[in-house]
Amino acid sequence: MNAFDAVEICAGAGGQALGLEKAGFEHALAVELDSNACNTLRANRPSWKIAEGDVADESVWRPVDYQGVSLLAGGVPCPPFSIAGKQLGANDERDLFAWAVNQVEVVQPRALLLENVRGLSMPRFAGYRQHVLDHLTELGYIAEWRLLQASDFGVPQLRPRFILVALKAEDAPYFHWPETQPPPPNVGATLVDLMAAGGWRWAERWSRKADRIAPTIVGGSKKHGGADLGPTRAKRAWDEMAVDAMGVADAAPSADKPKDHKPKLTCEMVARIQGWSDKYEWEFTGRKTSKYRQIGNAFPPPVAHAVGAAIIRAFKHEGSRREFENTEHDSVYRALRASDGFVTPERLMKISRLDDPAELERRIGLLSRDFHVEIQTEGTKTRYKLGDFKAFTGQQDHARNDLFLQYRARIS
Repeated sequence: MNAFDAVEICAGAGGQALGLEKAGFEHALAVELDSNACNTLRANRPSWKIAEGDVADESVWRPVDYQGVSLLAGGVPCPPFSIAGKQLGANDERDLFAWAVNQVEVVQPRALLLENVRGLSMPRFAGYRQHVLDHLTELGYIAEWRLLQASDFGVPQLRPRFILVALKAEDAPYFHWPETQPPPPNVGATLVDLMAAGGWRWAERWSRKADRIAPTIVGGSKKHGGADLGPTRAKRAWDEMAVDAMGVADAAPSADKPKDHKPKLTCEMVARIQGWSDKYEWEFTGRKTSKYRQIGNAFPPPVAHAVGAAIIRAFKHEGSRREFENTEHDSVYRALRASDGFVTPERLMKISRLDDPAELERRIGLLSRDFHVEIQTEGTKTRYKLGDFKAFTGQQDHARNDLFLQYRARIS
């Protein structure tokens, strides 16, 4: 039997799952809300156990049943942290990052791997990230964040992903982030054969115009309707590569298309830009828009493969030992958390090494979006105290439960 088993939450259509499988993990369970993505997982891996439904619902799966699994992994929803959205973080009913981290206490995996959008790496979420690191430390894990570019792992697309890896103390010193690979081929070289599949004799000419890697593929959500290749800036980049980004095509250009035709991409083409290839074979089920959404929201398999392989090397204690970076993401958060009571602004500024009172106020304001911050005022004097984390971590009375049920039809 495979020595390294995995439970994957918010598994989507299988981008991370396939990469982890290539690295050497065997899925004990994959949990996913979207029925179309579940159908894709079942079509590709009939032997896998697939649990369909809300990952936080114990009638769908019980985390305690998978205690001691080698890896707990997931690509929890991105909208709470997306730069393109409102960045509601802990106040977004789709936020499952904190909940996923909390499952470490129940599942007690040998390692944790969570991926999300670049927005989670921004100053807006410094306190949120610090809370995650501190909580994992309390649970006996050593954790580290890293922003990885998909284009550094053979994927012909920008696609930055913010990765959290946590391991138990005996394995952590052997974890090294995967080394980058040579630059990937550009869009034209990647897609020229698919673009010519319908007989379009100008495919080679088109490929010379598509001479760069792709902008980040955006799968979008059920809330925002049909498929296209992203926001205005991305569409402009696609236009410069002679690609019509206003939709997804059913088939490659036909033989009668003129040389100045500006083609749309097919789902097969988008999948290749996401890293699926002959090495990472996968079939997507469902209608076109659903397929595109599954592909566009995925974690590129080559990146998951690289990170998963690095985790297995750590399990085997291969290579040299190292120290994890103990990055302090938010000194104001840490100062408040270390205090037993209310703290004056002057004291906070001294501990946090801040010189500007306005900057302290800004940082308190950011923290108050994800944490309850108590403010005590006596005359002209103000003091602060850090309260509870607002994020959903499994509380039965959390507002997330009602909001999730209310908006479930458009959550993806």
